[in-house]
Amino acid sequence: MMETKTTTFLEPLTKLIPLSHPGASLRIMMVTPEVAPYALVGGLSRVAAHLAKELVKMGHDVRLFMPKYGFIDEEKYPLEMVVEGLKVYTDAEGDGPKEIVCNVKTHMNEDGVRTYFLENMEYYEQRANVYGYSDDPIRFTLLCRGVLEFLRHFEWKPQVIHSSEWQTGATSNFLKTTYAKSDLAGIASVFTIHNLFYQGMFDHRQVSELDFDDGKSRIAPIFSDQLRKQNFMKRGIIYADAVNTVSETYAREILTPEYGEGLDRLLLEVRSKLFGITNGLDYEDFDPQNDPLVPKPYNLHTIDRRVINKIALQKEFSLPEGEQHFVIGMVSRLTEQKGLDILLEALPSFLSELDVQFIVVGGGEEKYVSGFRELQKRFPKQVGSHLMPNFTLPRLVYAGADVLTIPSRFEPAGLTQLEAMRYGCLPIVRKTGGLADSVTDLDISGETGTGFVFGEYTPWALYGSLVRAYENFHHPKVWEGLVKRAMQADFSWKAAARHYADLYRRAIQLKERESKGPVRLASLEE
Repeated sequence: MMETKTTTFLEPLTKLIPLSHPGASLRIMMVTPEVAPYALVGGLSRVAAHLAKELVKMGHDVRLFMPKYGFIDEEKYPLEMVVEGLKVYTDAEGDGPKEIVCNVKTHMNEDGVRTYFLENMEYYEQRANVYGYSDDPIRFTLLCRGVLEFLRHFEWKPQVIHSSEWQTGATSNFLKTTYAKSDLAGIASVFTIHNLFYQGMFDHRQVSELDFDDGKSRIAPIFSDQLRKQNFMKRGIIYADAVNTVSETYAREILTPEYGEGLDRLLLEVRSKLFGITNGLDYEDFDPQNDPLVPKPYNLHTIDRRVINKIALQKEFSLPEGEQHFVIGMVSRLTEQKGLDILLEALPSFLSELDVQFIVVGGGEEKYVSGFRELQKRFPKQVGSHLMPNFTLPRLVYAGADVLTIPSRFEPAGLTQLEAMRYGCLPIVRKTGGLADSVTDLDISGETGTGFVFGEYTPWALYGSLVRAYENFHHPKVWEGLVKRAMQADFSWKAAARHYADLYRRAIQLKERESKGPVRLASLEE
């Protein structure tokens, strides 16, 4: 059996030897399909925005590059033209278009972070959404090559290009192949895996031998059918100088067949460049004392005020009001990953037997939306729901619910548990990925811990944690200590940004080492 022990390579990034002295400013270009506040779909947009903000505060020159979607409000975010008529090559064969013409515009926010926008009418501006189109491989390959063409014609050059997820995985591939002899050849690359489950516009678990992408062939022409079958998550991993996941535990988990999504053998072979950095939280944005979305602001010393928010939450969802009710919240995409199968199996018995209320906010797969609708019909005085995405209700859930349940089957990082703890809402989590790295279980003495943690992915393991939380809720001194420890937990972006700066320096070192001699690409046999 293949050895999967990983502690030998996942050393703390703080031990990395920097390119120069630790305070040296770096030039970094982040390529991403979404950035808050311009395009806010998932956690990636917040990670990009908050990481960039913190790196700029540290003195680094960080810039972002994303598509100019049609829904971006140019009155709210005035854009300045930087490059007009940028030609992005398609590598089309025969009579196909040899280039796509784009513009590049820019905006600098109040935090001093400059974002560049790749503007194209057909692929970005005429689209109502960020994702979900049949030509997404074309749209995001255009983004990856567009940033490199932009940098070729722009006087500012980064030391590192940082891309994330399959949508931007082609960036490091292009950089190391198509642009290997250009003036961009000396730029290092970092690739971040936010969720290995999503590898492109195809089912990576059911790929035929004919369509299998070994990752070594050249990137197909933009308009080629073959482009849709190439795995840019795999290619990002192969060609980047350094790779990281968004938690240390997830970095270890993906080296196993259970979590590796078919790429575990590749990841094992490139593990010397694989690291884990746990996501952070913007504590200025998420602050219960200064949050306008919280009915009654509070802090660590005034947590008794949370009861007012609890009543407001119950009122919002038309549930019986009262601080004696144990309120369980859930803020989530409604997908299989989030553990909804075991939650929907565990909740009916829990709701039937105890004085509890359950509130869910989020949209997603229809089978789970239907499942929660049926649960609400069965327990109309105990269940409240808002079964579509919402960006304001989660703050009320965090401020008013007693616990937040996150029973994920797998969870690369997770942000809701960090947000909930900041507001004194205690997380009930499965011990996996970023949840394992950020939540500690309440011990038997009641004096340590920041939440409730269970191991097995079963409804009964989850049920046991729900019961433990319910029992401790009725011991006010234990509960108050738990809430205060959760609110004091420090997962600010400051520490995470330092680790990313060290990772960038490591990538630069690896790039320099590669330039001195040939580097063997990992074997890609499956």
